[in-house]
Amino acid sequence: MSEKNNDKQFFSVGKIFFLLVVIPLSLMAILIANGIFKVGDMARQGAMTVLDQKAQEEIKTRAISVAEEVASFLKEREKDVLVATIIPPTEGAYRDFMAKNTGALWVKKDGQIIRVSEPLYTEMAFIDNSGNETIRISGGKVVPRANLKNVANPAGTTYKSEDYFAKAKALARGEVYVSHPAGWYVNKQDFAKGKRFDGVIRFATPVFDKSGASGVVELALDMRHVMKFTDNVIPTQSGYVLEADAATGNYAFMVDNRGLIISHPNDFHIAGLNEDGTPVAPLTADNQAALTKKGEEVLDLNQLAFMDPNLPAIAKDAAAGNAGMKQYKFAGLDKFVAYAPIKYYASSYPKPAGFGWIGMGVDVGKYNEYASAAAKKIQSETKAWTTTIVIIIIASVILLFLIMALLTRGISRSIASEVPAGSESIVFDDDDD
Repeated sequence: MSEKNNDKQFFSVGKIFFLLVVIPLSLMAILIANGIFKVGDMARQGAMTVLDQKAQEEIKTRAISVAEEVASFLKEREKDVLVATIIPPTEGAYRDFMAKNTGALWVKKDGQIIRVSEPLYTEMAFIDNSGNETIRISGGKVVPRANLKNVANPAGTTYKSEDYFAKAKALARGEVYVSHPAGWYVNKQDFAKGKRFDGVIRFATPVFDKSGASGVVELALDMRHVMKFTDNVIPTQSGYVLEADAATGNYAFMVDNRGLIISHPNDFHIAGLNEDGTPVAPLTADNQAALTKKGEEVLDLNQLAFMDPNLPAIAKDAAAGNAGMKQYKFAGLDKFVAYAPIKYYASSYPKPAGFGWIGMGVDVGKYNEYASAAAKKIQSETKAWTTTIVIIIIASVILLFLIMALLTRGISRSIASEVPAGSESIVFDDDDD
């Protein structure tokens, strides 16, 4: 067979191969690459819009969940003090009761964050009808009789202003008085040195015997066991931390039914008491400059309209028993907060406000940075996939052409071997006549 015919057969087979294999494969690859690019672009746009809304809803759901956990925890503590009314008022029985009631806390020990079991109550006492402590267990130890106090007068209490005895004595059988958190205030300077808020919530209820009211039993709940519900969580993360960092703008906090902060990464925002038992004044438009200079920055959200009108609006809505989401400004930063009411009710925590509410705050600017980073990552991965597909297409086409060349040459040789020598048509040249 002549070289010219071989070439014709090569190109004929090549055309068929190209039409049936290479073109469809290339079109399919182009469509796939285009689809990936479009999906990636939609995902990138979604990261800047839908991700925001989704994250906000998730944070709100978590705020509701934490609020429910706090309410459940407080209800259990109410049961504890009612159980304490049927315990014999003896030093041994009270000490055993405190030792058995413990809760988990995250602490830092030897440079590691570990979970330890700590007593729920720092104090347990029985008080007679005159306000005299007859038994008191403090820090797991029996307080000597010489150190027992009369707590009928608030000035004689630990924090010099507590009225839990009078409030509990006035209750009927089975009713419980629950105080607001009480503890010495921690200012900004002491907080920077490592000091943390150390307070209690008093649970007190009257005790009755055959002759009637015999006194009051009181439990002092360690505030650390309440504060842990917000101190150890970050709104946008599922894990736990020893202490959230307020500087990140991404943290949880707790507010009582009066609008005062009772748990916050910065303990100098927590409502506390002066040495004489009087409350440290919260920040207002009038005293902000003076108190900030002193390092005293107690926050009452009802009085923070000078920072942003949305702050008292949030406090009002939460006090009405509602969960929600809002944006506001704090310390010059744009903040988002999801909030949920703590549905625990007592004589000192009536409906609808109940115990207070949980706030989950996120710095909007930093959140947007996160969303932007997510979008860039999606875009980068999309480009990488598209580039990979293009390389695969080019390599596949080259490989297919090589395979086509080998196949067509093989076919041509097979045909040539089947045609007998001299059987080709004789070509006449008319010019020879």
